[in-house]
Amino acid sequence: MSGAAFWIWRLIGIALCLLATATPVQAHEMTIAEMTVREADAGLFVWSWGVPGRNKPLSEDLTPRWPDGCRGDERAVRCGAQGMVGTLAIDGVGKNYSAVIVSINWRGGERSVYTLTDGQPQVQLFGSAHDGRGTFEVMRTYALLGVEHILSGFDHLLFVLSLLMLVGFRRQLLTTVTSFTVAHSVTLAASALGALTLRPAPVEAVIALSIVLVSAEALHDRQTLTRRFPAIVAFVFGLVHGLGFAGALKNIGLPEQHVNAALLAFNVGVEAGQLLVIGLAFGVALAWRRWALPLAARRVALYGIGTLAVYWTLGRLVTLVS
Repeated sequence: MSGAAFWIWRLIGIALCLLATATPVQAHEMTIAEMTVREADAGLFVWSWGVPGRNKPLSEDLTPRWPDGCRGDERAVRCGAQGMVGTLAIDGVGKNYSAVIVSINWRGGERSVYTLTDGQPQVQLFGSAHDGRGTFEVMRTYALLGVEHILSGFDHLLFVLSLLMLVGFRRQLLTTVTSFTVAHSVTLAASALGALTLRPAPVEAVIALSIVLVSAEALHDRQTLTRRFPAIVAFVFGLVHGLGFAGALKNIGLPEQHVNAALLAFNVGVEAGQLLVIGLAFGVALAWRRWALPLAARRVALYGIGTLAVYWTLGRLVTLVS
């Protein structure tokens, strides 16, 4: 067994141990802002900003645009007899903040939760929790969030690219990618629903190390255990990557009335982004063969991925021990 293979199988054991010692903390944070709105009296709403785990004024980054007929200042909004009915928009979402969670507490004790993103910076309000927001709208929002997260999650993407260069575009790639998908879907669902969570530092460290070791195995052609059974490697590390996806979804929050639909849509969005990257990589591979690019370029790419992953690993290990 090669040195790299020895360490990658040892790391699989570490990953399995981590999954067996769960504690209630989130992982892989996205930048999310929160707006809390409370109906204090008929047509009168008080509101405030917040960011999970931070104390920072948001007025310079995010600006609410209240529905027509509503007039607001930094603390209160007055909408008159018709209530808060119409389009609520947030200017600035998608720049310094990936999304804004808007939580509206109505006088009757009901609660509405909306997620606004750069792709959907506004929402239609109907004056109560019975807002008519359909399942399709919720799924569209969370699918876009899933695509955004995977495309901005460079560690996840580099792991997938390392797997591609390890396996190549062969039949074995289908089982490998499927194993990764099934694994991270399981832990994403389990963590998002509160059944399983892990401290962020170990999760992020293992994710970075997974890139280091898979890229190292892809640098040679020896038939190691990793090359013979890449689906096992993809499955075990996929369990840990799924916890990273779940941390982002936990920060965003799930709508109370559409939990299952939002969870499914987020996972579909992650898969769509992943398939997009694989498709682009396939196009690059075809061009590679047509233009007869040297194999040295592949080695340079793998060394670059491995070096960046080593940098991430060291930084995350420092966080883990500090």
